[in-house]
Formats: sequence, structure tokens, C-alpha cells
Amino acid sequence: MADQGRLLSDYTDYIGIVGSNPTLSASTPMNIRTITIGFNLKIPFSEKQIWKISEISRKIKKAYEKSGYKVQTVRIATQPWEEYNLSKKQLEELVVRLEKVIEDLGIDYFNIGTTKEAKNIPLLLNLFKKTKRGFCTVMVCDNKDIDHEAARSAARLMKQLSTVEANGFANLRFAAIFNTKPGSPFYPAAYHKGPTAFGIGTENSDLVYKAFSLARKVEQAEKVLKDILTAEYKKIEKIALRMSRDEKIKYSGIDVSIASSVKRDKSIAFAFEKLGLGRFGEAGTLAVAKIITETLNKLPVKKCGYSGLMLPVLEDFGLAKRNDKRYFNLNNLLLYSAVCGTGLDTIPLPGDISEKKLYALLLDIASLALKLDKPLSARLMPVPGKKAGDKTEFSFGYFVNTKIMDL
Repeated sequence: MADQGRLLSDYTDYIGIVGSNPTLSASTPMNIRTITIGFNLKIPFSEKQIWKISEISRKIKKAYEKSGYKVQTVRIATQPWEEYNLSKKQLEELVVRLEKVIEDLGIDYFNIGTTKEAKNIPLLLNLFKKTKRGFCTVMVCDNKDIDHEAARSAARLMKQLSTVEANGFANLRFAAIFNTKPGSPFYPAAYHKGPTAFGIGTENSDLVYKAFSLARKVEQAEKVLKDILTAEYKKIEKIALRMSRDEKIKYSGIDVSIASSVKRDKSIAFAFEKLGLGRFGEAGTLAVAKIITETLNKLPVKKCGYSGLMLPVLEDFGLAKRNDKRYFNLNNLLLYSAVCGTGLDTIPLPGDISEKKLYALLLDIASLALKLDKPLSARLMPVPGKKAGDKTEFSFGYFVNTKIMDL
């Protein structure tokens, strides 16, 4: 009877996904999650430079929309902010001014990159307090060593940021990153190096759902997924190459990472389950994660950024639902990171979690990144007043409320 009850409960999660068409026939093009232009910000600050960047981004966006794509956001990313060589006061004045300019020009978000200097991390708190569209990160380790002081300072900043906005929301704009290279179009890890360039990030978990619904068996999953993604990404790349030529701007590539969705019929967790190995978090989850990542590595397009599997708990309908039922925990997500993607992303944690525990968790992720020589990140979200098992209360359109996870 217990199994019957669980199956009935799971069935309610699936209602409306497949309907009478189990083949999930092709519909509209995938969403473009972001067009991100990376560039070296000139100091002293020049509004004209940002205007030129916005004009290029506008033309690229228009090209995709003309071909039927929905572009969710346009973003910019600069060189690491500590390379600006500004005083604390000058830096604060710059980010406020930059935010005002991008709002006027129709750019959705800006990222001032990362810092590798632990002494600079305390300066970030005021930057978050003074902006709503600004992102930045802390590099905890490169491909050689862990910076323990940076890890401690990042943990301290996560605790401080949890009180800046309601429900700890400010931590959405901050992450600790590990062994992460420049050029990712996805936030918060984006930062820039080299000539001005643009990259594309997509929302594509619906295609994984479609592919695995068609494959139905693990043995066929990689081929079907590769065929579907290749066809879609080739279309996106064709437009990108044309715009690169026309606008004389470098094309960095597509971050082919599987980015999830708050819609139940596009959930990456539910896509995993279409292969018949069980629910997300049960035995077989690691195997499916490996299949997805290996497929992405073989796609015949120019790639940039992580190009792996994202498992952001608050940003995927199925992940949120499976977390509510405790099918997985943080250790599971770390295990999956060994074969897939980005690390720990949008993780709701108890508001009273200590800096020491956050620091320890960052060290685990850093150790994994170093051992496997891969990029990872940690976007951890302590929620004030909440304890493990409580439900989050975000009113953000790209979040699905779920239970606070235990560390």
C-alpha cells in the first residue's frame, strides 16, 4: 500500500506533461536564456562604450527573434573588477552608475566578474546593497590550489548577503567558483578576458525530456539526445556565426549546459525518470547524468562555459518536488557533479547555518574541482528564519518553492 501511495503521489506530478501525444512532437524553437557580451570595461567609465555594446546585443537579439526564438535576457560581463584599480568609493560609484546605464539601454544584468584576492571580498557586500542587477563571484580555487582564506570570506559573505534582501534572495547574485575559466554566458560565473565577444546560453531541458521520452531505454538515450540537440544547436550557431561576421565581434560559442525550467513539462528531473531507472535521486541518477554530459561533449558546435548539466534545486519544477520528498540530498548533488555539471546551484539552506559549515561545504566542492580538473560553482542560499524541512516563500518567477535542505 505504501508503494501504491507513492506512485499515486508521483502520478499527480506528471499530469499534463504528455497527454495523448507520448512522442512530444517538435514545437517552437528552444528559448535563448541569455545573450552575454563580454568586454573590457574602460576606466574612467564611458557610457558610450556601454551604448556600443548594447547596440550589438540589440542586433543579435533581433536576429534570433526574427528566426522565432524567444530571448529571455541580454547580459554583459567585464574583466574581474579588481582589475579596474579603483578605490572602494570609486568602485561603489561605478556600479551604481553602470546599473543605471544598462537599465536605460535595455540590458537586463551586468557582471563585474570575480576576485581572486581574499582581502577584496569584504568590499562586495556594499556592492550588492547598492545594486539589484549586479552579479559577481569569488574564485576559491584555480586548477592548482585552494585559497582557504577566500573560502572563509566567501562563506562569511553568503551569511551577510542572506540578510540584505527578503528570504536571502541577494545570494542569487553571488557564487563561489572553482577552477572556472572566463567566457561563460551563464551567471553568476561569467567574467571576461580578451577581445570583446558574445556567447549564447539556452533553456533546453524540454529537449532532454523529449529525447528521453522517445528513447525510453538507457541504451538509446545518448544517440537520440545527440541527434535532437545537434539539430537545434546548429540552427542557433548558424545565426551566431552570421552575426559575428556582420558585427565584427568574436563568437565565443554556445554554453550547451542543460538549463532547467520551472515548468513541469520541461523539468530535467522528470526527464531523467523517462528512462525507467527510477525517480530522480534514486539509483540510476548518476548514470543518466553521465549520459547527458558525455552527449554534450560530443556535440559538433563551438562550445563555451560549463557545457555540462545544471541541477539548480530552486529553478526546476521536478527537482523542487523530488527535494520535497527527500529523494536526494546535498551529498547526492555533489556526487552527480563528479560526472556532470556546475556544482551546487540555488540551494536553499537553513538561515542559522554557520559560516564554518558553509566553509566546509565550499572546501568539498573545491576538492572535487581540483581532483577532477573541472569547473564548478556554489550558489548557496541561507534563508533567514527557516530551518531544514520548512518551505521557502520566494515570489520570483524563475523559482519553484521547495523545502529547506539540511547540511
